[in-house]
Amino acid sequence: MEHLTLTQTPPTVPLPVNVVADLQDSLLMAMTDLQRLEGLLDHATANLLERFSTANQALAHLSNSHDGDIDSIRQALHQAVTELQFHDMATQLIVHTGKVLQGCAWRLAEEAMEPEEDEIPLANDPMPDRPSPVTQGEMDAGSVELF
Repeated sequence: MEHLTLTQTPPTVPLPVNVVADLQDSLLMAMTDLQRLEGLLDHATANLLERFSTANQALAHLSNSHDGDIDSIRQALHQAVTELQFHDMATQLIVHTGKVLQGCAWRLAEEAMEPEEDEIPLANDPMPDRPSPVTQGEMDAGSVELF
């Protein structure tokens, strides 16, 4: 008895090259916007850390009085610095999303456009291995789960 093996090819949808190019341009613009957002977050976080440090140094000059209010303010500053972990999580998500967008743009180009004679095909899949690098859902104490 003979066994017939059928190879299934995934369904394809033909798209005009100009539609693919426009979509690819949009994906690359979104990547640029994410990179700008990452820069803004970096700048804001650096400013916050500098201001927290300045406030903490100012409190050090007042700490001779051993006032409970100063301890309370210092504790609040410490907690605020800890909550800046948000920057790290946001940056991880931005980088991950940028990789996904870039992978989509490259895959679109590879699938829809004929390679040029001197073009070297991608050796590996540019898409990230994991769906998301951060799994947090809230910023409460103890709720942050990285990786």
